[in-house]
Amino acid sequence: MMTRLNLQHALAASLLVLLTACSTTYQQQAGDTGKPPVGKTLTQAAVPPEQLLNRLSWGSNPSTLQAMQTLGPDRYLDQQLRGRNAILPAAIQAQIDAMTISRQPFMDTMRDLEARRVASEQQKGTDDTLRKEYQQELTRLAREAANRALLRDIYSSNQLQEQMSWFWMNHFNIHSGKHNIRAMLGDFEEQAIRPNALGNFRDLLRATVMHPAMLRYLDNEYNAVNRINENYARELMELHTMGVNGGYSQKDVQELARVLTGVGVSLNKDAPRMKPEQEKLYVRKGMFEFQPQRHDFGDKQILGQTIKGRGIAELDDVLLMLSRQPATARYVSQKLAQFFVADNPSKDLVEKMAQRFLQTDGDIPATLRTMFDSQEFIASLGKKFKDPMHYMLASVRLAYDGNTIVNTGPMLNWLNMMGQQLNGRQTPDGYALDESAWASSGQMTVRFDIARSLANGNPGLFKVDTPAVPAQDKSAQPAMQTGMQPSMMQAMPAPASPPAAQSSVTQPPAPKPPQPALATSNYVKNWSKQFSPATQTALSQASTPQEWNALFLASPEMMRR
Repeated sequence: MMTRLNLQHALAASLLVLLTACSTTYQQQAGDTGKPPVGKTLTQAAVPPEQLLNRLSWGSNPSTLQAMQTLGPDRYLDQQLRGRNAILPAAIQAQIDAMTISRQPFMDTMRDLEARRVASEQQKGTDDTLRKEYQQELTRLAREAANRALLRDIYSSNQLQEQMSWFWMNHFNIHSGKHNIRAMLGDFEEQAIRPNALGNFRDLLRATVMHPAMLRYLDNEYNAVNRINENYARELMELHTMGVNGGYSQKDVQELARVLTGVGVSLNKDAPRMKPEQEKLYVRKGMFEFQPQRHDFGDKQILGQTIKGRGIAELDDVLLMLSRQPATARYVSQKLAQFFVADNPSKDLVEKMAQRFLQTDGDIPATLRTMFDSQEFIASLGKKFKDPMHYMLASVRLAYDGNTIVNTGPMLNWLNMMGQQLNGRQTPDGYALDESAWASSGQMTVRFDIARSLANGNPGLFKVDTPAVPAQDKSAQPAMQTGMQPSMMQAMPAPASPPAAQSSVTQPPAPKPPQPALATSNYVKNWSKQFSPATQTALSQASTPQEWNALFLASPEMMRR
C-alpha cells in the first residue's frame, strides 16, 4: 500500500505528464482520432455533461447538471446566452442585499468618501486617524464588490453571464490600487459590465467609456484641449477594440484623444460656470461629465474618416466606428475563443466568429453561439487549462454544492496566493488567458494546498469571524510573498474581538462546518471514472475520505475544463 506522501507524489507526476501531453494543437488531437467530433450541435455531439458544464459554467456540480438535464444541452445554452432571471439562494441574496454597495446610491457613497478625504487632508500632519479610516472604508467597499462577485459566481443560475462578467472585467481591466477606484469597482461591474456582458458590444464599450472608474484609471479626467492626455485613447484602440495590430496609427490615437477631451469625472452638485453656448452642450450623468470648455472642437481624422467637431456626439460616432471595424471583430473573437476554446484557436474559428460579430453588429450571444456550435469547441472540452479563478471556483462549487458560504475571505486569499487577485492586475491589459501564464510548479503547489484545505473542510468559509489566514498558519507565508496589493488586504477579515470575561453560563458548541462529500457523491464517483488510469489508481489507494477528496481536487483532470 502506498503512503499518502507517495500518492501525492504519484499524482503530481501524472499531472506533469498530462500537462505535456495536452500541449498538442487542436489539429493534432483531431488527427489522433482520425474523426472529427460527431454532429454540429451540443445535443448531437453527446459530450460528457461534466465536460460541457465545466466550460459553460464556473464548474460542474450536481445542481448545475440537474438544470442542464431538465432542458437538454442546447436549450440550456440558449437560456444561458439570454442571461435573464438569475436565481440565487435566499440566504446568498440576503448577504448581497445587506451590503453597502447594494443599499446606498453610488453617488451618495462617493460624496461621503470625498468629504472624508477632504477632512483627512485638513488633518494631515497632526492626526492620521481620519486618513486611516478613509482608506479602510475604500478597502471595505472593494471587498464588498469582491464578495458579491464571488457569491454570484458560485451560486447564480446564470453561470455563463457570471463567466462573461469576469471576462469583460478582465478585458476592460481596472486596477484597484489607484486613487479611490476601490470604491468604484462594485458600480463599474454592476452598471457597466454585467448588464451588457451578454448584450451588444457597442453598448458595453460605451458603458465602460462613460464610467468614472475607467476615466479615472486611464487619466482621461485630465485630458483637455491644449493639454492632451493620450492614455485612454491608446488603450481604447489597443486593448478594448482593434488590438495592437489592428491597423491604426499613432496619429489615430492622437485624434481619438482630441475626441475624448472634456470627458471626465465630477462630484460637484452644480455645473461649472461657462458661456451660454457651451451650457447647451454640457452633459452630466452621475459622476460622468462632459465639459465643453475643455473640449477640442476642431475636426478630427480617425481611420480615414472625418469626425466633425461638435461635442459629445463625436464620441458616439467614434465608438460606432470602432465597434464595426473588422479588426475589432477579430480581436474580440480571438479573445473569446482563447477564453472558451484553446490558447491558440484556429484562424478559421476566429474568422467565423468575427463574421458573425460583424453581421449582427456586435451581438455577443450570437458570436458566442457560433463558437459553441463549432467542432473545435466540442473537441476542446476537457483540455483547456484552468486559470486560478476557474480552479478555485470549480473546486468550491463542487465541494460545497448546496451549502451556504458566509465568508469569502479564504477564497480571496487563495486567489492572491495564485496571483490572480480580483482587480489586482496593475496594467490595463488584464490577466493572461493562456496556460503558460499559470501552469508552473509553484502554481501547482498552491493548488494542492487549496485542495487539501477544501478536502478537510474549511471552516473559514462558514464562519464570519474566522480570519481567512490565521497568523500562526505557516502556509499563510506564500500569500504575503506574492506582492499583495493594499487594495486586496480585504481578503483577510479583521480578527474577532478579544473574548469577554468568562461567564458562568455554558455556551453551546459552535455548529460543525459542513464537510465536502466528494468521496461519497455518486455524481463525483461517476465523473472520476472518466479520469486517466493513473488518477483512478491514486484515488483507489486513498485511505480516508478526506484523502480521496484531496486527490480528486488535486488531480490533473481537475486542472482542466
